[in-house]
Amino acid sequence: MKKIGIIICDRYRSCGGGKCFRALKERCGGFACYPPGEPVEVVGFSSCGGCPGGNVEYVPAEMKENGAEVIHLATGFVVGYPPCPYTKDHKEFIENHYGLKVVVGTHPIPMKYLRAHERLGFWEREDMKELAGALMDEPPDVMTAYD
Repeated sequence: MKKIGIIICDRYRSCGGGKCFRALKERCGGFACYPPGEPVEVVGFSSCGGCPGGNVEYVPAEMKENGAEVIHLATGFVVGYPPCPYTKDHKEFIENHYGLKVVVGTHPIPMKYLRAHERLGFWEREDMKELAGALMDEPPDVMTAYD
């Protein structure tokens, strides 16, 4: 069984996680890396604590103590406007300090956000296509289903 933690952007601290948990069940977005038959358990769910992400220094420790092997930085870090300028830093810190793999993304990028962001042009400036990984590879119908 794969054990994961999810950290969300504090702008969405009151989010119920519905899209994230749906994507986990459907194995899409950031969760496409887990085979459909592989059991996955969420062992922690927290916000980053607000800019610049103070909880990122501490929350992964608790998640790791609970067995987390992978930390997902929620899709809100990518699709929020403006996108979180600390996402790369969070990923690097967690991987280096805690030795945990970090996946940027949970649910697929909703198509309405992708279209708006493509028109803004910051994907290239912020290397978001590289950072968002599998989120950018979802078929359009899947992205539209997450609008």
